[in-house]
Amino acid sequence: MSIQRAIVLGGIGLLLSPALCFAQAANDKQSQIEEHSRKAQEYLREKQPALAIPELQALVALDPESVEAQGDLGVLLYFQGQPAEAIPHLRAAFERQPSLVKIQGVLGLAELSALDFEQGRKDLEAAFPLLAEPKFKVRVGLELVGLYTQNGDLYEAARIVVQLQKAAPDNPEVLYAAYRTYSGLAGESMLALSLAAPDSAQMHQLLAHEDTRQGNTTGAIAQYRKAIAIDPHLPGIHFELAELLQTSADETVKKDAEQEYHAALLENPQNEKSILRLAEIDARKGNTEQSYKEYTKAVELQPADADAKLGLAKTLIEMNQSDKALPLLEDAVKLEPTNATAHYRLATLYRKIGRVDDAKREMDLYKKFKEMKEKLQALYKELQVQPKEIRANEQDEQ
Repeated sequence: MSIQRAIVLGGIGLLLSPALCFAQAANDKQSQIEEHSRKAQEYLREKQPALAIPELQALVALDPESVEAQGDLGVLLYFQGQPAEAIPHLRAAFERQPSLVKIQGVLGLAELSALDFEQGRKDLEAAFPLLAEPKFKVRVGLELVGLYTQNGDLYEAARIVVQLQKAAPDNPEVLYAAYRTYSGLAGESMLALSLAAPDSAQMHQLLAHEDTRQGNTTGAIAQYRKAIAIDPHLPGIHFELAELLQTSADETVKKDAEQEYHAALLENPQNEKSILRLAEIDARKGNTEQSYKEYTKAVELQPADADAKLGLAKTLIEMNQSDKALPLLEDAVKLEPTNATAHYRLATLYRKIGRVDDAKREMDLYKKFKEMKEKLQALYKELQVQPKEIRANEQDEQ
């Protein structure tokens, strides 16, 4: 080999040496990244987050641009009780990929835990509408409700509660949050009304509601009377008073209820609930033809009212028109699946026409929902509340 050729090859070697070293270093780094990633995933599969965290920390040190590593590390740190340490990693992941709304939600929770309430609220507010998973949406939503309530902003709290009720209608935490929020709003409204118009018909109507809720029927009736004396055309007032009067065991008082239902119809001839109540009264009196007309009118006005269809079906059965009653009863149990009386009457009719299996199914449902209703009645009796949804209809089941 000539000296000149040796010099050239040596020069090339010197030029290639840094590149080869760089490539080797890059390969080593990639190998380390893959190894830490493998170990982290393995620990996560084994549900050992404490062991996964150091691997993810090493991974992030090697590859800080990794959205997945930053996000995983931030989530683990937060749920391991280290919110302050989690925040920079969650923030890094979200800033690199803003579509990660769940990461933003966890970020908001971490910020609240680290006492950064303003930024935490902002992140939770931004993430909440976009969250799809019900369980996490509830977690974030309840945190927002708590923040708004602490700040006295019950209207914003109520806005979130409405969305939570849609996402998780049977969740006890959501239901309790709704109760607390709406109770707070009711209290605020009561105070505002008492300051703005303490002697108004609306104030007496509100006091009647409060007396009813507390089981003070006599006081509630007196408040309704005062409201009517001030404004006999107050929307809904006659129907509300009638509903209260008809719970009395005194027949004279019940007659007053009938008059109030008629007064409600004078104000609004399309008041379906008043027509339905008058149909029930006429049915108890034995005025079958009149109750049939009233039930029919109620069903026409409100086809989705299960009570109206149930009452009309009962009247048709008494008129020996069971064939017309059957579809009404079937509609009633579809409209209100927990209506024990509807299941009982449907079971009776099925048995009458020889549909034994259907009769048994409906009777089983009747017993189930009757027991549930009795438990609710006992509970509400303790609370001195008797909501319309559990009005006693046992006479219809005889």
